[in-house]
Amino acid sequence: MAETTLASVTRTVQDDTVAFDEVVRLTSDLIRIDTSNRGGGDCVERPAAEYVAEKLADAGLEPQVLESAPGRANVVARIEGTDPSADALLVHGHLDVVPAEPADWTVHPFSGEVRDGVLWGRGAIDMKNADAMVLATVRAWARQGRRPRRDIVLAFTADEEDSAEYGADFLTRQHADLFEGCTEGISECGAFTFHSAEGLRIYPVAAGERGTAWVKLTANGTAGHGSKANPDNAVSALSAAVTRIADHQWPLRLTPTVRAALTELAALHGLEANLDATSPDELSRAVAGLLSQLDPAAGLVDTTLRNSANPTMLSAGYKVNVIPGSATAHVDGRTLPGGEEEFIRTLDQLTGDAVNWEFYHRQVPLEAPVDSPTFAAMREALLHFDPGAHVVPYCMSGGTDAKQFSRLGVVGYGFSPLKLPVGFDYGALFHGVDERVPVEALHFGVRVLDRFLSR
Repeated sequence: MAETTLASVTRTVQDDTVAFDEVVRLTSDLIRIDTSNRGGGDCVERPAAEYVAEKLADAGLEPQVLESAPGRANVVARIEGTDPSADALLVHGHLDVVPAEPADWTVHPFSGEVRDGVLWGRGAIDMKNADAMVLATVRAWARQGRRPRRDIVLAFTADEEDSAEYGADFLTRQHADLFEGCTEGISECGAFTFHSAEGLRIYPVAAGERGTAWVKLTANGTAGHGSKANPDNAVSALSAAVTRIADHQWPLRLTPTVRAALTELAALHGLEANLDATSPDELSRAVAGLLSQLDPAAGLVDTTLRNSANPTMLSAGYKVNVIPGSATAHVDGRTLPGGEEEFIRTLDQLTGDAVNWEFYHRQVPLEAPVDSPTFAAMREALLHFDPGAHVVPYCMSGGTDAKQFSRLGVVGYGFSPLKLPVGFDYGALFHGVDERVPVEALHFGVRVLDRFLSR
């Protein structure tokens, strides 16, 4: 597509009020379809999948609705590009959401209500808003008779909020052929406005994810009466191990993505990064000193400097005067690229001889190049619509379906653009109460996605 034609098309979409109205309506409609994922298979995404498939079919595509189990539905469709020699791009988003308790919310979490220019509801940030932005963009192309340069594979998945067993895991194992030619992918948790000191507007684009290392701990002891001394107490052994894990100070591990993030953030704030220290202690001091000067931008990197392990669940016993014969705990572990062996070795040491541990759920950490043409195109699209801003790479502390799609050789980025006002705490709304998104942020997302995906 010639530059003059592209500029003309971009102006057309920039002023496409139909697309702007649609993205709001689509987000509201998806929020009103309750797809709460309570874990253990307790979720029904089928109504949302059918809704998405209908909107894609209206745009002239041929979506496939793929059920991994009754009610657990995914949608996949391919848009043919104008350049058959180009690698395909995967654009994926999940249809499930975490549960919400209506009594805790200002606005009902499944109302999809728009109030004072803000759209409320579970999924407004994570991530039915992004699903709707993709749908609105694709439908705008259909109205204008346009196609992207690369083939684009759209995937709307189930079960991301649990183990992905019924969603991306199922798709990559059972329907890998649908993603033929995909070398890169984009999804959630990136390209949102982060307001830093001195009026800086920063758009962090995710180029990495920590790995998932959910762990189950089990202590076995001797059951007995609660009134008698018992040196072989499973609860005591487990509690001691959980405390050691909670208190452990993980060593600094500076990955290429986090190093790039620190370097670029330092430059934006007029600071020297000084990340070439020769010893671990010197490097730790240098990073700590830099973070102290980057506040609040330090929040973009401080949770991805180390592996982590947070105890989250405990279970033991059935009566106060009975010492149980076993006790269990669960730990939410996260590993940086290159940090998995350290995690295993450390858990062996912290649990000791009296407690056994095993992976309850495990997924690999990811890293994507920050000097790729695709990252440059994401940067360009953001800055085109917010010229005074800055785009930096960062690593997600959690994970997405990109982990499953990486099995197919797909390099993943977090790119679901939103222009947010000062004081809007994007991170706090993930899985939080009163999840919401400004309507103008959705309009911005459609503009940016259109420009990026068109090119």
